[in-house]
Amino acid sequence: MPYIRVATSQNWTEQQMNDLKAGLAAATTLIPGKTEAALMIELDHGRDMYFQGIKRELAYVDAKFSGCIELEYKQHFTVAVFQLLKEVCQLADDAVYVTCSEFDSWGTRGELKMRK
Repeated sequence: MPYIRVATSQNWTEQQMNDLKAGLAAATTLIPGKTEAALMIELDHGRDMYFQGIKRELAYVDAKFSGCIELEYKQHFTVAVFQLLKEVCQLADDAVYVTCSEFDSWGTRGELKMRK
């Protein structure tokens, strides 16, 4: 179950949010075994964001994946996310930060699931 949260200082239009959702889903499929069918996305826009004490236009992408993902695939995903934010939001690479985390267990439908 991938979960991707994008927080940004920008205020996005409905079209931008739809484009981001589609682009994040496409980027997720660059990782073997990951599909949009299990993907959860949170788009959090219009936030005050500061870096190095300065209020700036920024985006922070926090992607969480069940299981162990090889570095090569996380790299493909990250490059796709940078390109997406550049195209859809006109954000420069130095205004975007991406983290990828992996987890072995998660809860849903009232029970704990474990990665096999």
